[in-house]
Amino acid sequence: MSKLKDLEDYREEIEQCVKCGACRAHCPVFGSERREGRVARGKVALAQAVLEGEIGFEAKVLEDLSQCLLCGSCCAGCPNKVPTDEIVAAARRRIAEEQGLSTFGKGVAAVLGRPKLMNTLAKTGGKLASLLFKQLPDNSGLRLRFPVPYLEAGRTLPPITDKPFRESCPDRIAGEPGKPTVAFFTGCGINYMYPAVGEAFLKALKFLGVTVIIPKDQACCGLPAVSAGAGRTVEALAEQNYAALTREPVDYILTACASCHAGLVNVYGDMQGECSELSKKTRDIFVFLLEQGLAEKLAELPRAAKRTSVTYHDPCHLRTQGITQEPRAVLKALPQVEYVEMENAGTCCGLGGTYSVYHYANSKKIGAQKAANIDNSGAQMVATDCPGCIMQLQDSINHAGGKQRVVHILELLNEALPD
Repeated sequence: MSKLKDLEDYREEIEQCVKCGACRAHCPVFGSERREGRVARGKVALAQAVLEGEIGFEAKVLEDLSQCLLCGSCCAGCPNKVPTDEIVAAARRRIAEEQGLSTFGKGVAAVLGRPKLMNTLAKTGGKLASLLFKQLPDNSGLRLRFPVPYLEAGRTLPPITDKPFRESCPDRIAGEPGKPTVAFFTGCGINYMYPAVGEAFLKALKFLGVTVIIPKDQACCGLPAVSAGAGRTVEALAEQNYAALTREPVDYILTACASCHAGLVNVYGDMQGECSELSKKTRDIFVFLLEQGLAEKLAELPRAAKRTSVTYHDPCHLRTQGITQEPRAVLKALPQVEYVEMENAGTCCGLGGTYSVYHYANSKKIGAQKAANIDNSGAQMVATDCPGCIMQLQDSINHAGGKQRVVHILELLNEALPD
């Protein structure tokens, strides 16, 4: 039995859409293109027509269904809470079942389902980085020298590490008696591109005396496969992660990536079977740190005489879950940070997983508005809680000619904590 819902399973939710158009104000793609097929109610209407047998998956329908970031912004602003992101994901799975995965989708499924292959590709990519990329100033990423499959020249990407994070840390780091024991779900971004964020994560939990378990056989959360419509891959990854994360008893499963949080909480939580149990224990790192008294400990540190102005970008996958104040609370408590709120901090940056691969021009257009908001804030840095957003934001800033550097909040926390 499939663990993920079929499009038919969403018939009741689809019928709850009254086509009021409230979603138009929240959809980044509609805001950029102003076309009805791009907005949530248009996609829900397409899904309903497919279920009723009125249309099939012809080219125009496929195009409109691909034009979704799966950010969930429309759901949060919907008076009837119609889960359009889940409906679109289910429709994409139906397309894959009937027509097969796209070439890129097949690649996503093949790589994500084989962690050893991912490690090999990452290490190879790290060694070839000097040939494929040129270093941008101020540590703001690497610029692709020439097009490669599915990536355009000029795109900014982070360096790929020669040694994945999980290969450089122990399986278990003992904490203090009476403190929680947690499993660290690293995600692919931290494991392969931002290992410094992983190190900062461990330093923060060591500071609080928490015991940390890092399962080496954990896999991708599966969100890129959700975006690609690769349902079987999503289910296989969920099963692998369930085995890895439940091998030892833990109080919580912590994420430092908004997308991974959405994968474990939303995607797994909606599955049939035991994998849904993972959602109940999953916590975002900043929610957990505040619960453990981090703000009070930071308040005891002396304030820096010269502070860096930092603004915050809300990752969609946290904002739509109501996690907005906790990251800001940590930033405001950091002794070396002068916090600045930017306009429309909660708007999507335009990444959307595979969306930015298939529709990079519009992804850049959405990102350009975010880059303008960052620049208008006057902040020197942008902090967030999602490696994917870090990558997209830095690319957008670089295209706009900005000087701001994008970092994970944990990196700033790392600077503040004593060694």
